[in-house]
Amino acid sequence: MESSLFSRVVKFRQGGSKEDASAEAEVNMASSRRTHRPTHMGNGATDGVLGESEDHFTVDEAVENIGFGLFQIKLSGLTGLCWMADAMEMMILSILSPELRCVWNLSRVEEAMITTVVFIGMLLSSTLWGKICDKYGRKVGLIACSIWIFYYGVLSCFCPIYIWLLILRGLVGFGIGGAPQAVTLYAEFLPAEFRGRCLVFIETFWAVGACLEVVIALIVMPTLGWRYLLAFSAAPVLLFIICCAWLPESARYYVACGQPKKAEAVINKIAVDNNKPMPLGTLKIDGVSEKRGRYMDLVKNKEVAITTGLLLFIWFANAFSYYGIVLLTTELFASGQECAASVSDVDLRCEAECTTLNTDDYVDLLWTTLAEFPGILLTILLIDLIGRKKTMSLLFFCFAIFTLLVLICTTRTILTIFLFCARAFIVGSFQATYVYTPEVYPTSVRAIGLGACSGISRLGAIISPFVSQVLLGYSAHITLSIYAGTTILAGFACLLLPIETKGRGMVNAVASKTGQGVEDPTCPKHTT
Repeated sequence: MESSLFSRVVKFRQGGSKEDASAEAEVNMASSRRTHRPTHMGNGATDGVLGESEDHFTVDEAVENIGFGLFQIKLSGLTGLCWMADAMEMMILSILSPELRCVWNLSRVEEAMITTVVFIGMLLSSTLWGKICDKYGRKVGLIACSIWIFYYGVLSCFCPIYIWLLILRGLVGFGIGGAPQAVTLYAEFLPAEFRGRCLVFIETFWAVGACLEVVIALIVMPTLGWRYLLAFSAAPVLLFIICCAWLPESARYYVACGQPKKAEAVINKIAVDNNKPMPLGTLKIDGVSEKRGRYMDLVKNKEVAITTGLLLFIWFANAFSYYGIVLLTTELFASGQECAASVSDVDLRCEAECTTLNTDDYVDLLWTTLAEFPGILLTILLIDLIGRKKTMSLLFFCFAIFTLLVLICTTRTILTIFLFCARAFIVGSFQATYVYTPEVYPTSVRAIGLGACSGISRLGAIISPFVSQVLLGYSAHITLSIYAGTTILAGFACLLLPIETKGRGMVNAVASKTGQGVEDPTCPKHTT
């Protein structure tokens, strides 16, 4: 069946123009660089690579056969800029907290609250931004949340007292809750062959943003102070807002809400930018959903419900552990101790004494932040080799091992190496989860699914400062054991996920029956 399917000859229009019928060319699908599988249409049926008829094509077919090119490269840069800007707003938390503890004579609980209020804002808003993106478009949601982040980020610079800082940083967090929707938009433009590696690669911009924040802090904090650091950190968000004039809306979103002309215009733009032929015929509309972004669709059938439940815990563990190791690093460096197990012997519980980060601390913090790059590289190498589930699981287990190694009393250099490796592994796991989640959910609930997972992860981030900054002062052994134990459980949860999305096409809608709209659309039992 497959050999006859792949040997079809299909006509395309050249140059991305629908009207240029005289420039039709015959393209043998058997010569494609990638072996295409039948495309799942979201209702349990399957289509050929370019549909049952030469007169129609789907978004999935168009994206696969137009391929990766200049359009995706430009979108990578723009999405990456958004990711970098949000990374800076997050990384600033680990730098700002120790500084303000001394400036405003804060208790350790008050210090932890500076970080926690940001995550409370993200928790409250993540699913809301997802619902907005599913109902009104990915582009609308991204621009709105970016304007929100910039406005309240700049206002944070002028906070006169502690309580105002909490309020304004909480509002910044409310906006950051919409940032993961950049991944939703980006994923919907990527061919399946490139999707895994590209989604992980885009996370290098997060690492760049985190490192840039440390460098800016190294320059600004000793001279200008924390208010200027907040101002400089908001600048990339403004740049992203300006660049959004080019940002396209998702063609898959237009199909999901029954607007084929707009979807076809977006596909035409991709074809023109990539200098590839536009599919001949009209866009085929399948999986139109009048009620998009519904919470109940996340548990509509058994497979979706199990997947959603496990993903919620996996996202929780990722955020809890990632922000834990980031905050833990600054706490250990600020304490001046080389042995994490003896940190509680240093009077971290003394409210009158405070220690800010010095130049050496910033340099070591930069080194541990650079761990994000090898973590991302490792994920790129593994994600298409062993699959999404095994990659997440393996990296979780490795993080647990190196977290426990931090308890060994050794030199400052070895401690930095252990923290470096732990951060690399949890970054890799987090990025693999960012790949898996938009792949496993259909278009009609992709944004709200990612938003719900991102939202619950903020619960982990809310709890984490009280473990890494407060509990650490009482027992380093308990603190590090909690992080290790959580990630071990998450590693097993990854293996229990019912769906592997490696090489899997994106579906449009959730089917009411188990095995439809969620399960691998290339599975033989779905073919007709």
